[in-house]
Amino acid sequence: MGCCTGRCTLIFLCTLQLLAALERQVFDFLGYQWAPILANFLHIIIVILGLFGTIQYRPRYNYAIWTAVWVTWNIFIICFYLEVGGLSKDSELLTFNISRHQSWWSENGPGCVRKEAPMSGIKGLDNHSYISVIGCALEYRYIEVMHSSFQILIALVGFVYACYVVSVFTEEEDSFDFIGGFDPFPLYHVNEKPTNLLFKQTYLLISPTGFSGMEGMNK
Repeated sequence: MGCCTGRCTLIFLCTLQLLAALERQVFDFLGYQWAPILANFLHIIIVILGLFGTIQYRPRYNYAIWTAVWVTWNIFIICFYLEVGGLSKDSELLTFNISRHQSWWSENGPGCVRKEAPMSGIKGLDNHSYISVIGCALEYRYIEVMHSSFQILIALVGFVYACYVVSVFTEEEDSFDFIGGFDPFPLYHVNEKPTNLLFKQTYLLISPTGFSGMEGMNK
């Protein structure tokens, strides 16, 4: 019963991780955040494998090592947007220095109003505009921090349940093999017949009746 409940809970957590990763992938694509896009893609693939292993009762399909990598990556994202340890949220680190795009939430967060001011007075920038964002109810870096914190939470809970389900699967396999696979009684039954046969042959050779019987057979 506990195994069934833990397995159903793990399936729910894997599905939740998959949906959360897909949601995050969509917004990272909109913001051209290439490093998070690559990390999300790997995470989606591994979570699908973990979900398949849980449904098919295959405890080998666990992602314990990836969970540690994923948690570390999300901690880095939190430090990046909170500018911890010399990191800057305005750098081009997450875009591989390909573009100067920022998080999609920086211009489309809750309550944000996006305004464009033309810069026609500067040569070479006639087709460019200065974009200002005002009125945001929540700064975009805190939205990214909440996304990463939620990813860490469900990853850790999923890891705990995955370890529990794997341990239960292992215990059930061991108990099944001990009861049905390593039954000692058939070995005794198999060896019983040759032992009895040897005992009867020895009795016939030693007992007088056995010798008379042997002599009669020789005549």
